Amino acid sequence: MTDSPAPPATNAALALLAELGIRASTVEHPPLHTVEESRALRGEIAGAHTKNLFLKDKGSNLFLVTAEESSPLDLKQIDKVIGAKGRVSFASAEQLLDALGILPGSVSPLALVNDRSGRVHFILEERLAEVPVINVHPLVNTMTTSITGTDLRRYVEATGHAITVRSLPYREIAEPPA
Repeated sequence: MTDSPAPPATNAALALLAELGIRASTVEHPPLHTVEESRALRGEIAGAHTKNLFLKDKGSNLFLVTAEESSPLDLKQIDKVIGAKGRVSFASAEQLLDALGILPGSVSPLALVNDRSGRVHFILEERLAEVPVINVHPLVNTMTTSITGTDLRRYVEATGHAITVRSLPYREIAEPPA
């Protein structure tokens, strides 16, 4: 799959931000697929940076989990916290495209604008709930949009989605050998 940015005039996320009167700053950059690539290429974009996981459970429920980029999430335990039916796994690229209209590498809470059926449950890590500025992709991984936490909540609610704020489980990180 290729990384092709949506033209700004057709980008539903940026259009909804404008419609809501939300002031956001968007920076273009090379395609970013991972947190590591983001750290290396994003430059000096201020604010909290995120990682976004698109998950499914055994009952075919879909979850978009937005967490602080350095949070070592424990996917073997997260189901208990987010209300999933059994263990979760990553949803397929096809499910991502069908539900949120985006490609892998571009997962973002701003993509909830494309989930008109309300199938996706949005989970925001508690650590991000009160930060002043959050950085997310505006439906493509060649741009980063900085938005206040308050405005992100307004945006998500305008898409018809509830925001579930949770303290997410972390996996233990082994100490490096001395």
